Amino acid sequence: MNESPQPSGAPEPTRTETARHQATGSRRHAGHGRKRRRLPLWLAVVGWIVLLPLAVVALMRIVAWDSFEIFAVLNTVSVFVYLPAWVVAIVAGIGRSFVLAAAALLIVVAQLFFVLPEFTAAQPVPGWAATAPSLRLLDANVYEQNGTSMSGYASEIKSYRPELVTMEEATPFLVGLLQQSGALDHLPFDYEVSRFDPRAFLVASKYRLSGSHVVYFGDFPLIVQTTIHLPSGPQPLWVVHTTAPFPSAFGHWKGQLALIAKLVKERGPNRLLLVGDFNATWGNKGFRSILGDGMTDGAAARGRPFEMTWSQIKHPLPPLVRIDHVLTGPGVAVTTIRTDVGPGSDHRDLMAAIAFQPQHP
Repeated sequence: MNESPQPSGAPEPTRTETARHQATGSRRHAGHGRKRRRLPLWLAVVGWIVLLPLAVVALMRIVAWDSFEIFAVLNTVSVFVYLPAWVVAIVAGIGRSFVLAAAALLIVVAQLFFVLPEFTAAQPVPGWAATAPSLRLLDANVYEQNGTSMSGYASEIKSYRPELVTMEEATPFLVGLLQQSGALDHLPFDYEVSRFDPRAFLVASKYRLSGSHVVYFGDFPLIVQTTIHLPSGPQPLWVVHTTAPFPSAFGHWKGQLALIAKLVKERGPNRLLLVGDFNATWGNKGFRSILGDGMTDGAAARGRPFEMTWSQIKHPLPPLVRIDHVLTGPGVAVTTIRTDVGPGSDHRDLMAAIAFQPQHP
């Protein structure tokens, strides 16, 4: 079969021209592919809607730290509240929406600035603690309306055998149930703030207590101050319970944290053990002021900043904030710490081993 002749005036394409056309087509195809990977407009709008409130929270944290109630509450969950910005940064980066990605990254950087002091606070246990006298502490906000008849706490105490038990919201009824259970039999020395409201306290100790008294904020007990007479020497102990800032006590909460910081500064942090429910985290200015006066957060120092304590009754969510703390001054150190289920309470409790540097005469 004869092939049809090429039309006159239409020369056959050279190999160079063919390659050029193919390369041009490939670039055009790739360009279409890049366009298809651009972030859809509706998704970019959603990203900005997510970022703008977070930007306001971050800005208020910088220029008016805990000056307003809603932002102070959000600051307690700085670890989690900014996480949507990480998602936006990733999605915007993949979608080549660089302005949106940059805005999200600014919020991510702000969050890291806020939370890294807590997450980088881990340090070795002091060398002197290895041979120093120590005791086991159980601290718990037992919840004044505890519905478990305190049997769960009785079991915890009998199992853990702490030498010191500190409890907030421990009403006379709840303390009586613990006493009836025999859980406190090995703790013969105690001090109780007997109230039928959340301002009640209990301190129960294996060792003698002296000088026990209450520091009030207005009409409400805020701190139980006492001295434990350990074999290694007298040990100051303060047990704290502040008012929750939300929904109606924001001013009280700020004032209480400020008073605690003032008293720590006046006394000095040396050899002080400060425990309890602060209703505050590292994200709150008042709590950071207490740390700034020379106190060490036992959980953060031991590399356990995620030992959250509240609330364990917001199912299906786990506890998301760490508002219960064991703080120590120089000469006192938490060597181990963990949380455990606070039976019948909205708080998990704290179990800590605490070492006391021997005092030289």
